Amino acid sequence: MSPDASGAPPLRIAILGAGWVSRTVWRPLLDAHPGFEVAAVVDTDPVAAQRMASNGREVLAVSRVADLADLELDAAVVALPNHLHVPVACELLSRNVPVFIEKPVCRTLVEARTLASSALDGPTVHAWSAARHRGDVRALARLLPQLGEVRALGLNWTRASGVPQRDGWFVDRGLAGGGSLLDLGWHLLDVGLDLLGWPHVTRALGNLSLDWMGRGDATADWSARASDHGGPAGERPELVEDTARGFLLTETGVAVSLESRWASHHALDSTTLTIEGTEGVAVLRCTFGFSPHRADRSSLTLLRHGEETAVPLPEEPVGVEYERQVAELARRLVRARATGPRTDAGSLAEITTLASCVDRLYESAGRPRPPVPVPSLETARPRLRSH
Repeated sequence: MSPDASGAPPLRIAILGAGWVSRTVWRPLLDAHPGFEVAAVVDTDPVAAQRMASNGREVLAVSRVADLADLELDAAVVALPNHLHVPVACELLSRNVPVFIEKPVCRTLVEARTLASSALDGPTVHAWSAARHRGDVRALARLLPQLGEVRALGLNWTRASGVPQRDGWFVDRGLAGGGSLLDLGWHLLDVGLDLLGWPHVTRALGNLSLDWMGRGDATADWSARASDHGGPAGERPELVEDTARGFLLTETGVAVSLESRWASHHALDSTTLTIEGTEGVAVLRCTFGFSPHRADRSSLTLLRHGEETAVPLPEEPVGVEYERQVAELARRLVRARATGPRTDAGSLAEITTLASCVDRLYESAGRPRPPVPVPSLETARPRLRSH
């Protein structure tokens, strides 16, 4: 174990899940950051765990959270299928291990409250969208004082062809908890509500559809998913939505419109954030995530009194926001270690607000939130891995 530039020993961290996001994002970025040392990889598939653990360093590869009992850890990243996020996080918290939970942090408000109860007076729960760290999103935030009183917020993430899979846990409502609303919409709401200062939402209206699930040309071609949904042979799971549209009203009177689409008739994937105020309108057009079907660059415009002005944006490589997310996680963990876990209790309030919004949108659309069982990593089937 070698110290970082500050002289402190690196934070020892475990990665739960050996799927796409762990292999592509978390393991490389944690290895590259001097403040972290990956100490363990946990996955129910021992081959996948060992493959991700092996890179010339001494990293423990195990299949159960219980196998981490004798390991000294400063934190863990939970990047498992959606239905395992909360139970596994709660087990880690009970072992006094702080957690960062991949989105969507939870499937329902019930799960959010379970997570909050497990973290009461204990280690910290960290969770926020990497998109908050994008340079273009930060530039949009800096325009807020010029817009006057905010009246409306528009959030749209449309993929040209990005249905994650034909079958498997990601499209099984019982396991995933939801489709594009929970997947893309969680990011949109995290960024949008953060821009607004996290007001409470008083009303919600939602609409869902699944017109693209049976079309082969709508399948994502850049992110492989496991295809075993884990149910009894021959059982067909209830599918999630591929498209969601919603409307929220905040306690501060801001109207929030949301659209999330896994597939569409568009040629490119795009994300659009629109903030309308009494003194102007700001529009950011970009592409969140890693999709190769993206516009060449982001654009940010400010419309005031009939005059549209282009706002300069930094040129940034795809995915740099995740590097910044890892750096921010290191800062939060070091601060919590020095001053106590309650320093960063804000994530739990944000998670509860997001889960409440998602629940209300689903309920309005006629998809009431079902009672959710509490599974464990040990009962998961081998191919139920990360995103």
